[in-house]
Amino acid sequence: MTIPIKFGTDGWRAIIAEDFTFANVRVVAQSFALYLKEAGLAERGLVVGYDTRFASEDFAAAVAEVIAANGIHVFLCDRPAPTPVIGFAILNRKAGGSAVITSSHNPAQWSGFKVRPEYGGSAPPEVLAQIEAHIPQVAASGGVEALPLPEAKARGLVETFDPRPPYRKQVAKLVDLDFLRAAGLRAVVDSMHGAAAGYIREQLSGGKTQVSEIRAVRNPAFPGMHNPEPIARNLAPLTQAVRRHKADVGLATDGDGDRLGVVDEQGRFLNQHQVFALLTYYLLEVRGQRGPLVKSLTTSRMIQVLGELYNVPVFETAVGFKFLGPKMIAEDAIVAGEESGGYAFRGHLPERDGVVSGLFFLDLMARRGRRPSELLAELYDKVGPHFYDRIDIHLAPEQVPAMRERLVKARPERIAGLPVTSADTTDGFRFHLKGGSWLLLRFSGTEPLLRIYTEVQDEALVAKVLDAGRELAGLPVRGA
Repeated sequence: MTIPIKFGTDGWRAIIAEDFTFANVRVVAQSFALYLKEAGLAERGLVVGYDTRFASEDFAAAVAEVIAANGIHVFLCDRPAPTPVIGFAILNRKAGGSAVITSSHNPAQWSGFKVRPEYGGSAPPEVLAQIEAHIPQVAASGGVEALPLPEAKARGLVETFDPRPPYRKQVAKLVDLDFLRAAGLRAVVDSMHGAAAGYIREQLSGGKTQVSEIRAVRNPAFPGMHNPEPIARNLAPLTQAVRRHKADVGLATDGDGDRLGVVDEQGRFLNQHQVFALLTYYLLEVRGQRGPLVKSLTTSRMIQVLGELYNVPVFETAVGFKFLGPKMIAEDAIVAGEESGGYAFRGHLPERDGVVSGLFFLDLMARRGRRPSELLAELYDKVGPHFYDRIDIHLAPEQVPAMRERLVKARPERIAGLPVTSADTTDGFRFHLKGGSWLLLRFSGTEPLLRIYTEVQDEALVAKVLDAGRELAGLPVRGA
């Protein structure tokens, strides 16, 4: 029996009822159980959580039944919870890791299986490889043993719990909530029908700061958006709400609450690079922290500039927190971030956290006494203007090999008139351009997509560089 289970950038994701079936989920759960035993982590138990997608609680129950059948204690969340909240539960309960049923920001028809090891961050490639190695044999065995949930609970192998209280205490250690409650900010939070609904609003209730919330009710269809990803194309309701409430800022969290999107006081979207740079600036300038910065190669050069200004080292990794998290731990970095809007902070988890990121952004506003557009101007005074964009091109699977081969052979001397100074294939095909600009073409690790990214210092060049990227891939130029 061959089943299409392959771990990508962050776990295994697939279309519900096509490849993401109960049978396949049980195979992955059994493979994870075997890894826990081999790694000596089984005695510590496993946290199992889930998001607000279709049947997520049922898939999570199936995972719990398999893990329990292996004699491993299961801490099963009693409600949908953000991935970082489940990650903190690992630390709080000293568990051997977690399994999270979520597909993060993917469209509604997707679900997924995220693995977290004992330190609460994304599993590194070597851990995922060990789990994957068991999948063929488990799948070929003809069935996976599962202990029905009522029996597992009766035998003390599964206990349900509310993951919120310990996480809330942790957040109160990271940011002065009393100060934020008294700051008098007006914020709108868009939870995008995801698992982080209520978290920021509840943390800041009871003071002068006013938090309104939209799309805070569970809806697995994620209506009115392409996917629950906090980027401009999905945030029209947040933009409208910010203007309607005359708010100081709009914050959005994705489907599993590990990413943050920001809309300024005028309803304009701040891209992920701007937000990452502002949060890094907050830690360095406002909090006075010092230590390494870690970024994925798809993120802004503004981080390198801040590193130079504050005399701290900057480390770059391939895309995904399975690379960023371990690097953050190894270097004791103060922050790690990626282009998708995920940011992690020292003293918390080596893992993205949209709720903590949002509270830190509010704290930056309150400490500086400035709105987002003013903070961005302050940042650009430090690092200079940077302009970024990304396009996602859906592909048929049969298109990928030839396109990849074409990019392997690409040796452009100029891109959109800018000389190419160097190139690398660390993760995709990146071309460094004169003056600090860059172009990257990268195939998605979770979907059949080609992503084309650029960052330049002249806004007029953004579209031209992206079009040059399409040409390199053998795709028609927009409008041609």
